[in-house]
Amino acid sequence: MIYEELSKVIIGAAIEVHKKLGPGLLESAYEECLAYELQLRGLNIERQKPVPLVYKEVKLDCGYRIDILVENKVLVELKSVDGFHPVHEAQVLTYLKFAEKKLGLLINFNVPRLKDGLKRYVL
Repeated sequence: MIYEELSKVIIGAAIEVHKKLGPGLLESAYEECLAYELQLRGLNIERQKPVPLVYKEVKLDCGYRIDILVENKVLVELKSVDGFHPVHEAQVLTYLKFAEKKLGLLINFNVPRLKDGLKRYVL
């Protein structure tokens, strides 16, 4: 699948989860359910994928983790917060850079309509 198709499938799965659960749960609940939905759609995913920090040619394990990596292409960062803050965008952009990925989706489930909690980032 190309990036645009993957993005549509991921967002469709997130919408399905949001329709069933609504806002107000912990991020971990949404991650579990979204992972399930993505697997139902036949996608290969990795949860809590470590992202090493590279400093002066040395890879350091600092505990950074991608919530869900889809098809080893699309980084999905999940939130359940009142609203996005600049640090959320910085987190996604940093993960994209360190993981050497091109597309990232930031999804906040704590909104009345999921489309208001979606942001797409391309490097």
